[in-house]
Amino acid sequence: MNLKMIPVVPARPAAKAIPQTRGIEGEALDQFGRRFTDLRISVTDRCNFRCGYCMPREVFTADYPYLPRSSILSFEEITRVAAAAAAMGVRKFRLTGGEPLLRKDIESLIRMLSSLRTTENQKPDITLTTNGVLLTRKARELRAAGLDRVTVSLDAMSDANFRRMSDSDFSVQDVLDGIHHALDAGFRRVKVNMVVRKGWNEDEVVDMVSYFRQLPVALRFIEYMDVGASNGWNMQEVVSSNTLLEKIREAGNTLLALPAESDSDTAIRWQHQNAPGEIGFISSISQPFCNSCSRLRLSTDGKIYTCLFASEGYDLRPLLQSGADKQALQEALTGIWQQRDDRYSAVRTEAGAGTRRERIEMSYIGG
Repeated sequence: MNLKMIPVVPARPAAKAIPQTRGIEGEALDQFGRRFTDLRISVTDRCNFRCGYCMPREVFTADYPYLPRSSILSFEEITRVAAAAAAMGVRKFRLTGGEPLLRKDIESLIRMLSSLRTTENQKPDITLTTNGVLLTRKARELRAAGLDRVTVSLDAMSDANFRRMSDSDFSVQDVLDGIHHALDAGFRRVKVNMVVRKGWNEDEVVDMVSYFRQLPVALRFIEYMDVGASNGWNMQEVVSSNTLLEKIREAGNTLLALPAESDSDTAIRWQHQNAPGEIGFISSISQPFCNSCSRLRLSTDGKIYTCLFASEGYDLRPLLQSGADKQALQEALTGIWQQRDDRYSAVRTEAGAGTRRERIEMSYIGG
C-alpha cells in the first residue's frame, strides 16, 4: 500500500504513507476507540444551488474548476470501496455531493450498493441527501433501485428567503413537491434538514415546524457550521439548539423526548405530542458529538477524508486503478481508520471560536 496524502491546495504538496495496519481481523477502532460504521460517498462536486454556507456564487462561478469527468470515480470503483467498508462492519452508505441527483444514472449505483452485504449478512442502509428539486421525477426510480431513505435540505419556508439562501431560481414549492413525491414513493420517514443562520432564517423555524408536524417527516435543525474555507463563517451567526428548542416550545408545541436511534446518532430527537412529525437538533457548535463520530468520507475523485473539517485526504485511486482486491482496499481503510484522531468540533469548542484551520470544501466531500 502506498497511499499519498492529497492537499487541498496543490501548490503545497504533502505526502504521507498510511500506518501499517494492525490486522483486519475483528473490529477496527480509531485512536479514540470509535467504530467505523458509516461511509459517506460524494458522487459529484456540482450543484444546481449556490447556498452561501456551502457553495457561494462568488467562489463557485461559471469558471470554477470542477473535477473533469476523467477524475471522477466510476460506479464500479465506488462499489469496490463500499464492499471493503462493508467487510469492516459499515452498515450505512450515504450518497452526497454537490447535488447527487445530478450524477447521471445514480440509480445504477444504488442497485450496485444494494447488492452488497454487511458483516451481519444484511443489505446495507442506503441513504441520499439532496436539495429535493429533482425528486419529483426521480423518487420512484430511486426507491425501486433500493434507496432506503432520503434527506432533503430546506432552509426557508418563504419563497423570497428560500431564493435568497439557495441563490437559485427554484422555489420552495419545488422542494415541497419533491418531499411529497418521496413520501408517495414509499420512503420511510423522510428527513428535512434546515441550517439555521442568525439574521437569515431563524424567524422561519416555527413555520417550518408547523408545516411538517402533521407529516411523517423528521425535521432537523442544524447549527451553522464553519465548514470549508469560503463561507465566511462567523460565530455570531450561530443560533444554538437550546435557543431554537425554547422558541419552538413557546409557539405552543408540546414535545416528547425520543431515544437516540444509534450510538453514533448526531441528533437530539423529540416527538410531537398527538402528531406524526418529529424534530431534532444537530448541535455541532454548542454540543459537539466528535466522541461518537463513526464516519469516513469518500470524495468524488477517490480520496478518503476522516473528518468533515479535514484539510487532507488519502488517495485510493492508485489502488483502484491497479486492480486491488477487496482485502487490499480493506487493509487501506483499516490503516486509515486506526490512525484517525480527528475531533475538530470538540477542540474548537475547548479552544474558542477563533480556532480555524484550512479545510476542504463541503461540496467536495459531502455534508
